[in-house]
Amino acid sequence: MRERLLAAEKIKAIEWRDGTLHLLDQRLLPLEETWRAYDSAVEVAGAIRDMVVRGAPAIGISAAYGVVLGARQRLAAGGDWRAALEEDFRALAGSRPTAVNLFWALDRMRERLARLKEGEDVLAALEAEAVGIHESDREANLTMAQLGVELIRKHSGNPQALLTHCNAGALATGGFGTALGVIRAAWLEGLVERVYADETRPWLQGARLTAWELVEEGVPVILNVDGAAAHLMKTKGVSWVIVGADRITADGDVANKIGTYQLAVVAMHHGVRFMVVAPSSTIDMSLQSGEEIPIEERDGRELLEIGGKRVAASVEAVNPVFDVTPADLIDAIVTERGVVERPNAAKMAELMSRKRLH
Repeated sequence: MRERLLAAEKIKAIEWRDGTLHLLDQRLLPLEETWRAYDSAVEVAGAIRDMVVRGAPAIGISAAYGVVLGARQRLAAGGDWRAALEEDFRALAGSRPTAVNLFWALDRMRERLARLKEGEDVLAALEAEAVGIHESDREANLTMAQLGVELIRKHSGNPQALLTHCNAGALATGGFGTALGVIRAAWLEGLVERVYADETRPWLQGARLTAWELVEEGVPVILNVDGAAAHLMKTKGVSWVIVGADRITADGDVANKIGTYQLAVVAMHHGVRFMVVAPSSTIDMSLQSGEEIPIEERDGRELLEIGGKRVAASVEAVNPVFDVTPADLIDAIVTERGVVERPNAAKMAELMSRKRLH
């Protein structure tokens, strides 16, 4: 299957080329495919904060390259470049609070700095580490796709209707995608009849990004408003809800795009299986439960306005952009280390003791 997956890779959101980070501006898709170039850590932090790049793995990868750019600037400026680089680490860490991959990647870069040997080329070492993070995510995507397909086939070998939320595809990662990677692989294996994509308010990642990716891949996709998911589970034979994650805690609770929690509740009511697909870098063993996950809230104008024009009444808006799905609503968590069915603290600890499968 691996060769078929590699042959099917068409979409990417991140390029490191000639010492510059290039990001596909996801705010403009699907109407416009515009790549933007970044030469500093502060610019990369802004791109993450403003959602030029989004998706937990892609955010982590971009931040790693941001450290390289920051180090290059600080070294060129002279003086105490290590102390100055701390400002870049802080800027990158403050760009999005919920996605743990961001902090995992920054920790990897900081650890590489700590291992520098006397006379070692700083920029070459940091660049190699960032490229390694990028390539590792790509390999993890391929492994998770294969494991997810095996899980779907285990329960039924017939073409099925699947439902997904937000975007956890190639645009959100360094490679094939997490949740959408499983869906694309299942399509290649003849296990998908159709995919329902929640539009995912208020940024419409499902409508703009997931639907675009699946159309580009030739996967049959139908767009629906978020509030239609329960009706579709009841009437359209949906067998799996498959989503990504921005942080997973030690007991298996999952933070993902707002609306995921209610999908899990509805899926359990209708007997629909619920799969979370995410690399192990998304698992934060320092947090015991989802109650400890910081939930980002964004400007209420994202709900009150469309295209800069107010469409809502004169009211305030609450705009949490993530929610937490308890582990007892999740059938399986798929990572590059393996699969955990009906997750709990003991199973998550055992998972994290394993080596990566690729």
